[in-house]
Amino acid sequence: MGYPTAMTPIWQRYADEFPVTRQLVYLNHAAVAPLVRPAAEAMMRLTGEACEWGSYYYSGWLAAYDGLRQAAARLVGASGDEIAIVKNTSEGIATVANGLDWRTGDVAVVFREEFPANYFPWVRLERRGVRLRWLSIYDPLEAVDEACRGARLLAVSHVNYLSGHRIDLEAYGEICRRRGCLFFLDAIQGLGAFPVDVRRAGIDALAADGHKWLLGPEGCGILYIRRELQDAIEPVEFGWTNVANYADYGSRDMTLRPDAGRYECGTLNTIGCFGLRAAIEFLLEVSIEAIAAAVLALAERLREGAQRKGYEVLGPADGAHRSGIVSIRKPELDSRAVVQALREQGIIASPRQGWIRLSPHFYIAPEAIERTLEALP
Repeated sequence: MGYPTAMTPIWQRYADEFPVTRQLVYLNHAAVAPLVRPAAEAMMRLTGEACEWGSYYYSGWLAAYDGLRQAAARLVGASGDEIAIVKNTSEGIATVANGLDWRTGDVAVVFREEFPANYFPWVRLERRGVRLRWLSIYDPLEAVDEACRGARLLAVSHVNYLSGHRIDLEAYGEICRRRGCLFFLDAIQGLGAFPVDVRRAGIDALAADGHKWLLGPEGCGILYIRRELQDAIEPVEFGWTNVANYADYGSRDMTLRPDAGRYECGTLNTIGCFGLRAAIEFLLEVSIEAIAAAVLALAERLREGAQRKGYEVLGPADGAHRSGIVSIRKPELDSRAVVQALREQGIIASPRQGWIRLSPHFYIAPEAIERTLEALP
């Protein structure tokens, strides 16, 4: 085959970084992705080191935390002091939802089709007197514009977990800026597969976990909060590392850290930080723009092939709103039974609300997509 070149297809150039392809056709990145090799190796190095040396190399752990913040900042177009390390997307969303000083009568714009993590925290604000304006992710931008009139915050997912509908980040950001409305993004189904630039899109806060399109471990995620907004969002969990002098155990000064580290309330998921940092740095090396093009091409191949076999395809007709998520169904087929049958053939998908959800990442070979289409009943 020879060495990969710039002309080699992207999936082939990076095939060795994804040992999962030796066993499976993995089309489940919208659920839990396999670890990319650099992430797995970084985590294994740490476990070996910790087993043989304990915390002797603790300075390397601190460097890994900072390295993750810096890598995440590069990924979203932020600065490192705007990134906090969190357990998961839910913790990031809850930090923003519960940390703002809501007043009775404040309005939040929210969406009916959201995953529960970006739904429940906002609904709970109603007990604090916050009014919710409900929209559909399929509503036109004019409806979003009108809903943001007088609203304090809009919360939406970059990519919908079921239909794969991908919003126009810059259009939403322009509306929020013009209306003086904070823009919060649940980025977990887009980050790692599609470019996100918080400055260009005017995103005020963003949360994502590492275990989907970022190809990292579970239980480690990132929270971006714009620097100018940090004093307006109080930490909702408070421990020893929220404060500026956290390294001085005898200090009782509760002055907060001057950056997004104020949202980190204690010991971090060290092994997760090693893995997620390596995963993000790998994705940055590949190029998110190149990844996005490959993901869309694979998803389109799945979409068209499923339609030829008589499947209904959920999601946007407009290609500009498509993503790496393709959900399909036939009325006479049970989605769980189809997913199980695929699994028995080494093809991994997810059943979701009566649909068969397929979600390929950039490293999947086109031949694997064809094998999947042939296996569909």
